[in-house]
Amino acid sequence: MAASVACAFFFDAEPLGEPGRHALDACALCAKPLARNSDIFMYKGDTPFCSEECRHEQMHHDAAYARQAGRRKQQRSSGRREGGEASVSAKSGVSVASY
Repeated sequence: MAASVACAFFFDAEPLGEPGRHALDACALCAKPLARNSDIFMYKGDTPFCSEECRHEQMHHDAAYARQAGRRKQQRSSGRREGGEASVSAKSGVSVASY
């Protein structure tokens, strides 16, 4: 008897997200409600979409974001190598430039 009470306690609790809202209730891109008897298109394991088009659009957004992040990272690292980097020692207050 005690085991079934413990199981009910753990499995009946709501997820940490929004109270009363289930993870598969709406499309992650357009927020269209997802019917329980229709196909749900998943991406990255736990992100639901109402159609292949919405999922594909999110994939393109993610790819573009990753490319931009890669470019920014590359620009920062190449800027350090090309222009030299000046740093100030916190203890001595001496500026040291490396080329």
